[in-house]
Amino acid sequence: MSDPLKELKEFSYEGTTLAVIGDPINHSISPQIHNAALGNLAFNDSQYDFWEYFRFNVPPIHLKEALKIFHDKEFLGLNLTIPHKVEALDYVVDMDPEAKLAGAVNTLKWRDDGYVGYNTDGFGIVNGIKKALDIEVAGSSVVLLGAGGAARGAAFQFLASGCSELWIGNRNQDNLKTLVEDVHGLNSDIPVHSFDIKDPPHLELPKEGVLVNATSLGLKKGDSAPINPSILSKDLRVYDMIYNPKVTPFLSLCRDRGMLSANGLSMLVFQGLRSLEIWTEDKVPEIPMMFAAIDAMDVLS
Repeated sequence: MSDPLKELKEFSYEGTTLAVIGDPINHSISPQIHNAALGNLAFNDSQYDFWEYFRFNVPPIHLKEALKIFHDKEFLGLNLTIPHKVEALDYVVDMDPEAKLAGAVNTLKWRDDGYVGYNTDGFGIVNGIKKALDIEVAGSSVVLLGAGGAARGAAFQFLASGCSELWIGNRNQDNLKTLVEDVHGLNSDIPVHSFDIKDPPHLELPKEGVLVNATSLGLKKGDSAPINPSILSKDLRVYDMIYNPKVTPFLSLCRDRGMLSANGLSMLVFQGLRSLEIWTEDKVPEIPMMFAAIDAMDVLS
């Protein structure tokens, strides 16, 4: 049987290493985005000349072993994507307050005794929505689909950003209940409602604001939409965290109804920008990352 971590075990690089890990990971364009920013940083500061960002496929059952290998090889930073954001909580030595609150990590930074966990999803989603849909989360109604790691970070960020109300829908009601109970623990005055995606309360859902898909439905060919857009108000703006494929079945259906919508490319850029700021402790430029993201998606088209 082949070793799923063979590539990582044999990996060698003399400079400063960063990486994204997930399963699957071949769809990720994070290396192009981060390396564009690192190239820009190196243009002005030679200390970044030998920084490089890679990607590795890591099956969930090998996450603990992989993180030890990454640490031994002194990878300065790691980004985590599906399905590692919650599972990695068991393997970090410390977490920043946002990650603790969200109950998920998507960014790790090397420390002598292990990795410290951070969550930049919240920063990414709020700034990504503003950039792509020209709407502020603050003061807006938000409908969030999903209750996994990405959804958790988003839910806490929406409340922290001052949305007017938050609706959370999910298929697994146990996971939904846990997330709703956790966000209620904030003692916020912002109303939080929950619903079953399979039987949504279409008459009660907000007529304006933004709906965010934080489920993985749309990543794989043949996936169905997480919710039927025909029950939604056409005035709701739609943001799908998935960026590859560029147009998921859900986004296609929403656009057929004339709804303003966007994929998660802008979120990827902003969460990546924040990750790089954590690793470099430096100011990171947005524009090179955004152009690299658009170019990478054009290549994949």
